[in-house]
Amino acid sequence: MTAMFLAAGILDQARETAEQFGWEPKLFLSQVISFIIVALVLKRFAYKPILAVLEQRRQQIADAQLNAEKIKQQLAEAEQRHAEILAKANAQAQKMIDEARESAGHVAERKEQEAIAAAEQIIAKAREASVIEHEKTMAELKRELGRLVVDTTAKVTGKVLTADDQRRLQEEASRQIAS
Repeated sequence: MTAMFLAAGILDQARETAEQFGWEPKLFLSQVISFIIVALVLKRFAYKPILAVLEQRRQQIADAQLNAEKIKQQLAEAEQRHAEILAKANAQAQKMIDEARESAGHVAERKEQEAIAAAEQIIAKAREASVIEHEKTMAELKRELGRLVVDTTAKVTGKVLTADDQRRLQEEASRQIAS
């Protein structure tokens, strides 16, 4: 029984408090129904669209992160390809430089050999010309010496020498000069 008295006491106290604050059950019930209607309308027309927009944004952010990772990967690949192309171009350029140096060396060597050959030809021609000139000079000297010997012999002997005598004296002078 005490439980009943206790429950009745609590109920009386709640009724007094409600009357003191001006609580009316009909008004409270209408406010609860209004709150439920507003909550359902907000849930349907505000909360669900906001959640949909938030989900869409979350998906866009996830897609953007995936795209950023793809772009980073593509950039790394592009940089690697760029480095490979640059290394290949540098290797080709170095090869071309080496080939040009080698070619220049061959050209210089060939030109040097051509110059040596041309100098040797000039020296050979100069020697030939010198030998020819020497022979001409010696022949002229022999003729002149033979003439001088003939003139001197003619003056010393006091007689006129015949053509045979002159030839014989010139030949003897040539033999003595040659030996």
